[in-house]
Amino acid sequence: MSSDYSAQHLSVLEGLDAVRKRPGMYIGTTDSRGLMHCLWEIIDNSVDEALAGHGDRIDVTLHADGSVEVGDHGRGIPVDIEPKTGLSGVEVVFTKLHAGGKFGGGSYAASGGLHGVGASVVNALSSRLDVEVDRQGVTWAMSFHRGTPGVFDDSAGIGPDAPFTPDPQGALRRVGKVKRGVTGTRTRYWADTQIFAASASFSADDLVTRARQTAFLVPGLAITIADARGEEPVTTSFSYEGGISEFVDFLAADSAVTDTWRLQGSGEYTETVPVLNDAGAMVPTELTRRCEVDVALRWGTGYETVTRSFVNIIATPKGGTHQAGFEQALLRTLRQQVEQNARKLKAGTDKLDKDDVLAGLTAVLTVRIPEPQFEGQTKEVLGTGPVRAIVANVVSTALKERFASTKRDDKAQTAQLLEKVVSEMKSRISARTHKETQRRKNALESSSLPAKLVDCRSTDVAQSELFIVEGDSALGTAKLARDSTYQALLPIRGKILNVQKSSVSDMLSNAECAAIIQVVGAGSGRSFELEAARYGKVILMSDADVDGAHIRTLLLTLFFRYMRPMIEDGRVYAAVPPLHRVVVINPGSKPNETLYTYSETELQNVLTALTKSKRRYQEPIQRYKGLGEMDADQLAETTMDRAHRTLRRVRIEDAEAAGRVFELLMGNDVAPRKEFIVDGSDRFNRARIDV
Repeated sequence: MSSDYSAQHLSVLEGLDAVRKRPGMYIGTTDSRGLMHCLWEIIDNSVDEALAGHGDRIDVTLHADGSVEVGDHGRGIPVDIEPKTGLSGVEVVFTKLHAGGKFGGGSYAASGGLHGVGASVVNALSSRLDVEVDRQGVTWAMSFHRGTPGVFDDSAGIGPDAPFTPDPQGALRRVGKVKRGVTGTRTRYWADTQIFAASASFSADDLVTRARQTAFLVPGLAITIADARGEEPVTTSFSYEGGISEFVDFLAADSAVTDTWRLQGSGEYTETVPVLNDAGAMVPTELTRRCEVDVALRWGTGYETVTRSFVNIIATPKGGTHQAGFEQALLRTLRQQVEQNARKLKAGTDKLDKDDVLAGLTAVLTVRIPEPQFEGQTKEVLGTGPVRAIVANVVSTALKERFASTKRDDKAQTAQLLEKVVSEMKSRISARTHKETQRRKNALESSSLPAKLVDCRSTDVAQSELFIVEGDSALGTAKLARDSTYQALLPIRGKILNVQKSSVSDMLSNAECAAIIQVVGAGSGRSFELEAARYGKVILMSDADVDGAHIRTLLLTLFFRYMRPMIEDGRVYAAVPPLHRVVVINPGSKPNETLYTYSETELQNVLTALTKSKRRYQEPIQRYKGLGEMDADQLAETTMDRAHRTLRRVRIEDAEAAGRVFELLMGNDVAPRKEFIVDGSDRFNRARIDV
């Protein structure tokens, strides 16, 4: 690099060039998450129209050619000329950063789009974007190629590779007529493969989840998702009238301790913001803002906490001032109630912790404010300060009214709630005391661990691995195959208890479950501490058959329900033992070659390739029915040796969806499981059954 550094070395990126140069600044990443974020930006514009009372339907289509289309029946993007730029409203929205109708101009009281960069960023990161607007009885159209307006020649087919002619004037085209009063916007775009990773793709599941969530948050809004990428198009529609109360009922998986309570209120605050005056200058102006708070919540018998927070229907997964105020009010109010009823509840002088209050809580928190301050374009954290006090006051006031109610149902539910939170507090204190007295102080105190544990010598947690193996026969082979420096073994006898349909006491009294929790050494449930785990990896090593898959599912159920941070931190793996061993006969004195395959399809491909190359192999092909059939060298080479093995990491991409699947497949309710099996029987591939 040259040591010279002068003004000529500085770069000034104009307009959308800055977006294409640094896309991560606007959409976070350029993988599938960034791709989905672009789609949310377009969908949220349509939702903002519905929030403003214009239009009650949004249609999203994932086309087979990789493009996506979003249509609504809102007012339509303005098509007249914006006086300052001399450009049409459509071109301003799609080509100018920080331009739009959500900067306090009166078009939207509360909206999710705030920065004026959503549509223009999507346009900049698209190889082609087409927009159609229905207004004034006319359908107007405009097209862009990587942010530049122009016209595509679609005579040979519609797509981003069609011949493109730039139009410096950016003229709107009249392409049709509509009835008077019919308005709306349709946007179709192709994400630019120069920007996004080749592996990036639209997730239909994420889209459906987001659509369902939005339908809950905007009662009466109908959202339809059409996925035309597969062999058969799949269409899903959502529309709810009950709002966030229905959302809470949908999210809650455990039995109810209280009904779904609705806490509503509002408050005002002042905020100094720059306002554009008639002369075109930004003048600091003190404005009075109104914050509308709407909360739906209920407590259940479980200990998991499910909270969703939103600002103007935009999800804030990392919380912010509104969520901080909500949690503060819950803790303060319930602490006061417990103190007032301490003798009756036998609570003593101990104080509730936030975790005690949040255990078993399912809540949806929404606030509506004009021009909220988010941290970053991805809008994951609300930063508007005064909202905290307003939310805390609304929640605290509504909860106190509920506890003061003389209605029989309210009195019974509040009493059950206080008993639950006090029970959680006592369990936490008891677990902490037990852990402090029972936890192994150093690596030498291993006498309390199960006798069947074959521990490793290393005390380096990051390097150590715990293999949970199926049966004593597999244990014998694994002992010889392991590296005793860092690989520990814990055998289990067959199928452990299904903890999804068992109580905590039943789980702890089960020898196999208790042994696993004891060996991991970090506790269970709410008292689980990831930092105390004795092993950096936990590897489930079961036979490659139906029974082995069932055992692995039962073990995953145990980890998901009682040691979930291990899965969330990516420390739980499934071993991948081979199904077949193919010995290739080499001519002469050259030693034979051994190949391992992991599926019937892979085996057939290997045999076909050997036959084509006229190479011989020993018959019959060895089929491993269990880990015990391997010798130590084979098990080490294929399943345990770090240099050659394959591991499948167990992930929780969507803990809520995973929880529903575990409850469906492993829970107490038989009818939904039976329905699931019957409905899926037609799609099941019998060849996949291990016989």
